[in-house]
Amino acid sequence: MTIVLLLFFGLLLAGVPIGFVLGIAGVAGLYQIGGDHFLVMAPKRFFEGLNLFTFMAMPFFILAGEIMNRVGMTQRLAGFADALVGYMRGGLAHSNMLASVLFAGMTGAAVSDAAAFGNTLVPAMVKQGYTRPFACAVTAAGSIIGPTIPPSNLMVIYGSLAGVSIAGLFAAGILPGLLICLVCMALIMALGRRLGLPKQEGSPSLREILSAFRSSIAALIMPAIILGGILGGIVTPTEAAAIAVLYAFFIGVCVERNLAFRDIVDMLIRTARITGVVFLIIASASILSWWMTFMQIPQQIATGMLALSSDPLVIKGLILALLLGIGMFMDINAALIILTPMLGALTSAIGMHPVHAGVMIVLALNISLMTPPVGACLFVLSSVTGEKIEKISAALWPFIIVEVGVLLVITYFSDLAMFFPKLLLDM
Repeated sequence: MTIVLLLFFGLLLAGVPIGFVLGIAGVAGLYQIGGDHFLVMAPKRFFEGLNLFTFMAMPFFILAGEIMNRVGMTQRLAGFADALVGYMRGGLAHSNMLASVLFAGMTGAAVSDAAAFGNTLVPAMVKQGYTRPFACAVTAAGSIIGPTIPPSNLMVIYGSLAGVSIAGLFAAGILPGLLICLVCMALIMALGRRLGLPKQEGSPSLREILSAFRSSIAALIMPAIILGGILGGIVTPTEAAAIAVLYAFFIGVCVERNLAFRDIVDMLIRTARITGVVFLIIASASILSWWMTFMQIPQQIATGMLALSSDPLVIKGLILALLLGIGMFMDINAALIILTPMLGALTSAIGMHPVHAGVMIVLALNISLMTPPVGACLFVLSSVTGEKIEKISAALWPFIIVEVGVLLVITYFSDLAMFFPKLLLDM
């Protein structure tokens, strides 16, 4: 066990891509258990790790978001958000945050949000007088709303691996995502005067708001299609994702008429690249996860935590510390796959509802997307805007603190997380 763990962390520190780290460590673990004879388990586990129908939803959600972004729906949503809240002090920062909520219903991925608004809203904010690090910090803070409000790729992964209702997880993610938006907007208001954030003169007329709404209504319909179909029991998440792609394609070709064949090829290639990276991590992590289960490592860690305290409140705090700590140094998809068996058993032992536990775990890992040193959203924004990661991180800490506060509220007040699942799905 020690050799495998040393190999894992050694390769990770050496900068080897996480997909290969997981696979190499997993194969080493199989060899340690039974020598050459156990190596035949590696390709079997690699295949079984991806052999879940619900995983098909991920590339469809990614492609739907790519299409809507390419045909200009991102800018339309940002314009609608600006019409609603742009008149406030720090108006474009508020618009950025609200646009993240609207954009979340199309992609389910934080990096897509960060890349889209890093290219559009960050330059606009800088032009209006915001500092570039603050503009990037607002975008990063809002980007994690994407994988919290449904559809969420992380929730698809967790629900598939843990056998938890994906529809329930989607419903449970609505309120936390909205709370993140509200507390971040409250923080922007609090920082407004101290930082001298810009303020537009006057407020938009009802005509301007309605005009912005009409221009973005095609994008606003997509979340309704996805959530309405899933929560209404009409379609599965995978079927809803496929319908979202068809809808996005229809908007691009027949409504906007700005989607060329070359654009489709580029988007398919980009979707394949993103999906390939995620699926390599999932498949490789399946090998390592099987080894950990065989060695009873999750059970040992769970037993160790329960030995520290039998108080569910303390156990929840330990789980959050573990998730936030690991998320700072490991890809969150890999962390989710490796930790799901352990955390599923542990949260069940302290009486947490599986849906409540799932949304807590996903939200904690989402927050780590914007924490150094390996926060994916930090690297995306740095590459898109040219700003240094250190400066973005320095401006981001107030947002991280308030979002961790939301995480604590969702963790310790289960009724908030379970409000929509109980209301919409009678869970």
